[in-house]
Amino acid sequence: MSSPTSLLIRRPTIVLPNGELTIGDVLIRDRTIVEVGTNISPTTSTQEIDAQGLTLLPGVIDPQVHFREPGLEHKEDLFTASCACAKGGVTSFLEMPNTRPLTITQQALDDKLQRAENKCLVNYGFFIGATEENLPDLLTANPTPGIKVFMGSMHGPLLVDNQEALEAIFSQGKRLIAVHAEDRTRIEQRRQEFANIHNPAIHSQIQDNQAALIATKRALNLSQKYQRRLHILHMSTAEEAELLRSDKPSWVTAEVTPQHLLLNTGAYETIGSWAQMNPPLRSPHDNEVLWQALLDGVIDFIATDHAPHTLEEKAKEYPNTPSGMPGVETSLALMLTAAMEGRCTLAQVVNWMSTAVAKSYGIANKGAIASGYDADLVLVDLNTYRPVLRQELLTKCGWSPFEGWNLTGWAVMTIVGGQIVYEKGRVNTEVRGQALQFSNQLL
Repeated sequence: MSSPTSLLIRRPTIVLPNGELTIGDVLIRDRTIVEVGTNISPTTSTQEIDAQGLTLLPGVIDPQVHFREPGLEHKEDLFTASCACAKGGVTSFLEMPNTRPLTITQQALDDKLQRAENKCLVNYGFFIGATEENLPDLLTANPTPGIKVFMGSMHGPLLVDNQEALEAIFSQGKRLIAVHAEDRTRIEQRRQEFANIHNPAIHSQIQDNQAALIATKRALNLSQKYQRRLHILHMSTAEEAELLRSDKPSWVTAEVTPQHLLLNTGAYETIGSWAQMNPPLRSPHDNEVLWQALLDGVIDFIATDHAPHTLEEKAKEYPNTPSGMPGVETSLALMLTAAMEGRCTLAQVVNWMSTAVAKSYGIANKGAIASGYDADLVLVDLNTYRPVLRQELLTKCGWSPFEGWNLTGWAVMTIVGGQIVYEKGRVNTEVRGQALQFSNQLL
């Protein structure tokens, strides 16, 4: 499966940067797209790929994942997670700091970057986590897409809900702040109110819509006070979407996960604790309002919040079950299936899962199929439907909340930096991605 110095992808349907669809050829040399056109002439060293009947998209950039390394490799590690990315058409990811040790210093960030250089089949970037005491690191750590602030749903140093500490973080520096917006005080109150209930469905009532709305309002107020670049992670409620619809500064962005669009509290009845995540699944009404906000541009893009736990951990009794679910293998197929159902267009999926992410985080030369852009691409089959099967998953945790769902748009081939990293069920484990660079620090 190793790739020559150039690839010529013949006759796929291409989603162009303006959103139009065309049938043509794409020539890749080394790591870069050098030509998009028709009847491109190959050289003797060019590998030709017959992609007639397939659709070519920019590779997915997943801007929120938890890949568990270092310290929690029994759930996932950078190698297994990046294999799952390759299979799912994800060519770049941004990973979160709640590992062991926490990613809260330059040393910890450097350690992750070194691990990724040795292990990751796709491109990578790592957030630095905020504590109440590491402001100097937040100002100088590099390269990083931004600062992750857990306002709730966290214990230990990464929980930052003290107003003085939040003011210090928002008031100093210019880099993007990404918030997990849930209010710890309300969650603790409701946890006592619903104590001794062991049905995981109570999770959505303990960490309710109001807990999310309170924290999102707080983050927005701080962002406006200091004119600070803010990103709201995994938005889950209708109330938050309507708040942003009425009051969203130009420097604020937001994301939503496929599970908050496609699953709701009814999932507890069928998959139990597999449906448990933070922030929790919401009502069908929340699904619909989030969809509309995404379609209208109130929500800017999609992330998976891939957060795997073992089946043994998920089998514990609530509240001892951990929150989180895997997602990188299924996200693109889920959204492309929605497009085929008429809920959105192919061009919108490309924007939400690639182009808008690259723009928001200042990742140059990614997110479009055009000359001069990096050759991070995925060929998908929109004519065939296949179910999500546990035995085919590459994530180490070995399960999916979407098991049994019949989806289209599965990756046939994934290309990272001009190299074929996945093809028809096989992963090329010799390919290595590169560290992403970010130019998103200024408003």
